[in-house]
Amino acid sequence: MRQALEAHVETFIAHLEKERRLSPHTLSAYRRDLVALTDFCEGASLGVESVDSYAVRRFAAEIHRRGASPRSIARRLSAVRRFFAFLVRSDIIKSNPASSVQAPKQPKRLPSTLDADQVASLLALSGEDDLTVRDRAMLELFYSSGLRLAELVGVDLGDLDIPDRTVRVLGKGEKVRVVPVGRHALEALGAWLAIRGALAEPGEVALFVSRRGTRLAPRTVQARLKHWARRQGSPVSVHPHMLRHSFASHMLESSGNLRAVQELLGHASISTTQAYTHLDFQHLAQIYDKAHPRARRQDDEDPADGHQD
Repeated sequence: MRQALEAHVETFIAHLEKERRLSPHTLSAYRRDLVALTDFCEGASLGVESVDSYAVRRFAAEIHRRGASPRSIARRLSAVRRFFAFLVRSDIIKSNPASSVQAPKQPKRLPSTLDADQVASLLALSGEDDLTVRDRAMLELFYSSGLRLAELVGVDLGDLDIPDRTVRVLGKGEKVRVVPVGRHALEALGAWLAIRGALAEPGEVALFVSRRGTRLAPRTVQARLKHWARRQGSPVSVHPHMLRHSFASHMLESSGNLRAVQELLGHASISTTQAYTHLDFQHLAQIYDKAHPRARRQDDEDPADGHQD
């Protein structure tokens, strides 16, 4: 019984090697997964023709009991499904017993975030050259308002309202939202706007421009963020969306105001109601300044400044 199943496995592996031209590494993974199936069938006294969907589910359950992760179970079931599909095409069995067996859902990975001290270190850029001034404003706004990368590079001069302390962004689904800008970002933006005109090409409307005076490309922002993360000694690899995740995590942790955080992020669950509500953005700005980890630390250090905003 085992020998017959092993022979079918080797025929299948040979097919993958010759017809599919899979790598030795991939072939080895297939063989390991199908050896596990062979061991299970031997223990259950099942021949290849006797394996049904119930047996495949038992096989998956056995793998789970041995501590395999959902990803590993899904991979093994995929190998088993392909193996039996091959046997069906070869007229060895009539139907694929694994076709209806679903792999367990894999848990969603939690987004990576930086803690408040890591963010503060990342944003503490040293230097007053043009690019550093631009990058400081860019990263402060990125984190301050929890923007997506595409939203950040898409901001035009006319979208920024300094007196109102807001910025208008075009989010997913071409939906426009207006979000508050915190005081750290406002200060950095003020310094950038003072020199931007000398760098931007005539008629360029983008808030952030490159050395050539044109709108920054997303890949440039990614490169600059990686540059500063290395320069500031970040212990982790930092990517643009990590700043947005960190903003959301810190705001929620500090304020406990889920509704405000959802509004600021422009999540789909809120965007549908946004057109029917009149948000008090000054109130949201106050929530930001009271809750923002960097603002809170400054307040702790200088109580006299604690209620200026």
